[in-house]
Amino acid sequence: MMCQSEARRGPELRAAKWLHFPQLALRRRLGQLSCMSRPALKLRSWPLTVLYYLLPFGALRPLSRVGWRPVSRVALYKSVPTRLLSRAWGRLNQVELPHWLRRPVYSLYIWTFGVNMKEAAVEDLHHYRNLSEFFRRKLKPQARPVCGLHSVISPSDGKILNFGQVKNCEVEQVKGVTYSLESFLGPRTYTEDLPFPPAASCDSFKNQLVTREGNELYHCVIYLAPGDYHCFHSPTDWTVSHRRHFPVNPGMARWIKELFCHNERVVLTGDWKHGFFSLTAVGATNVGSIRIYFDRDLHTNSPRHSKGSYNDFSFVTHTNREGVPMRKGEHLGEFNLGSTIVLIFEAPKDFNFQLKTGQKIRFGEALGSL
Repeated sequence: MMCQSEARRGPELRAAKWLHFPQLALRRRLGQLSCMSRPALKLRSWPLTVLYYLLPFGALRPLSRVGWRPVSRVALYKSVPTRLLSRAWGRLNQVELPHWLRRPVYSLYIWTFGVNMKEAAVEDLHHYRNLSEFFRRKLKPQARPVCGLHSVISPSDGKILNFGQVKNCEVEQVKGVTYSLESFLGPRTYTEDLPFPPAASCDSFKNQLVTREGNELYHCVIYLAPGDYHCFHSPTDWTVSHRRHFPVNPGMARWIKELFCHNERVVLTGDWKHGFFSLTAVGATNVGSIRIYFDRDLHTNSPRHSKGSYNDFSFVTHTNREGVPMRKGEHLGEFNLGSTIVLIFEAPKDFNFQLKTGQKIRFGEALGSL
């Protein structure tokens, strides 16, 4: 009887050994990886990590059962030399194209991204000496009428990714992904020059931004596609008192949680008639620079800045106690290629957005009003 039972169990044992063999082999290989130096380990783990995130249906998840852990998405993103790539892209944009090559190159771009050149102040493609000039083309004076009936207008052309009240001190990014308000704007540093009031340590960061009783904090995220008009304007009448530059570089917005907190961005903060107001220009993939017209000291996409830091600059001086006044619709800055604008501001509780998520919007059109 025992011989018969062992005979029946024979195929099962052989199958079990066959199933365990790959795991034993993988454990042996992972043991070899653990003995490697850190640079060599990164080099060997990086391709497998990329496949882990890219392959569908969790194809490589069984590897976790034998002790392997993928590099985090943020760590993987930071390992890519995006700053170098972005500076190279910026240099490429400045290369002057031969006169005969301009029309075919720009025509291909127009066809690919659906650019409406009839709105451009200069429609002649030969006028633009390089890609940078073409990206930053100006519009005809009446191409974007500014809405005078609403208190806040769109600062740029683009697509509405998200909008609404700021809840739980977090702002929604794309498809339910959120980022920390404090991580995005940077820590509150109170000086006479900054628009933030002093607050007790127990107060949340959100409450420190809301300066008037009965107000709420709102946000709006606008994505500029490569074919959109690349200049941005003042969304309302306000005064810019402070600039904070985060010299870290762009990546893939739908892939990494709190990606905006890892992007190069310029945060402008100040006040409008209802209290705190901020506009943040966020760099997108391969953006060569972010330019603020009235800020000559700003140098984005520069190798002299260290990652993970930020640089503060105050527009409030002994001779100018107010800051930089901006009128609704006034030219404020520009991008190279696609980017994102994030508005964060306080307003009374009856402020209403005139928007739908995912809708296309143009500079000068209404965002919301009281």
